[in-house]
Amino acid sequence: MTVWLWRAAWLLLPAAWLVHRFVHDDTLTFIASCLSLIPLAKTMGDATEQLSERLGPAPGSLLNATFGNAAELILGIAALRHGHVALVKGSLTGSILGNLLLVAGASIVTGGARFSRLKFNRLAASSSVSTLFLAVVAMIVPTLLSTRSARLLSEEISIVLIVMYGLSLLFTLRTHRGQLAQAEEHGQKSRRSPWPQVGLLLVAAAATAVASELLVDSLGGTLETLKLPETFVGVIIVAIVGNAAEHSTAVIFAHRGDMNVALGIAWESSKQIALFVAPVLVFVGVLLGAPMDLAFTRFEVIALGLAVVALSLIVLDGETHWLEGAFLLAVYAVLGLGFYFV
Repeated sequence: MTVWLWRAAWLLLPAAWLVHRFVHDDTLTFIASCLSLIPLAKTMGDATEQLSERLGPAPGSLLNATFGNAAELILGIAALRHGHVALVKGSLTGSILGNLLLVAGASIVTGGARFSRLKFNRLAASSSVSTLFLAVVAMIVPTLLSTRSARLLSEEISIVLIVMYGLSLLFTLRTHRGQLAQAEEHGQKSRRSPWPQVGLLLVAAAATAVASELLVDSLGGTLETLKLPETFVGVIIVAIVGNAAEHSTAVIFAHRGDMNVALGIAWESSKQIALFVAPVLVFVGVLLGAPMDLAFTRFEVIALGLAVVALSLIVLDGETHWLEGAFLLAVYAVLGLGFYFV
């Protein structure tokens, strides 16, 4: 029954397209598009879970973050084509905040409900915090400058961020892979071919791209109908929907007590958004004639800085418990309320 229910949920995507094409109701299209991402997230989570068992925690977390952030990148490109630059910046901010606070917090609470102490790799935690601090600095500098200077500087900063992201991949997957995987259980790995799961991920990612396009197309009318601030929708709603895949997968791994993968998904996704997706969207904006810079609002910059500080307070010792997860969720709730009034 449950299997057939999930399979039937795939019909939500064509339903969203039909509503958009023939009914022309933006609010219904927006809701159907959001709901259609739920079964897609589950599909990507199941496929990634099986691949992670073969590849290990670091590559598995990176793989999940990449497929999850593909939707974020597609959402950003679609929004830039429609001139929603503020929405794109809000969704980037919301993605980073959501991963550092919401996903990490929910994962810790879920794991802490079953295990009194949760341990994870300290090296992965410290390297992630230091890399995310760079992302905050990269946002502060353009924000403090004039609009013209920020646009010119953002392209140069974007190059630095992309190079740094490449170096972080080298660190994670090559030079320190052994240390980052030291907490992995060395049991017998699955001998099944990974290609069916890879194919399933590709199909789910393509379907997510279609759902994202429908979501952005219907956004303008939805904002007008529901009277919601665009910044709040970008930071909270679009960010959560755009990262639904890794959100659900992280909680699944946390329930099993595998915090290296669960928290690794949150950290890798945040790093990828900050150091790769955001810089790429800067260059895409230039090509599309919708210039986007890295100058965010002061509240967005402060919120990101506070999120990095909150994360560093609880993860640098290599262990945590459910109360610290609740602390991260509370910080996210307070910041979310703040964005509603910005």
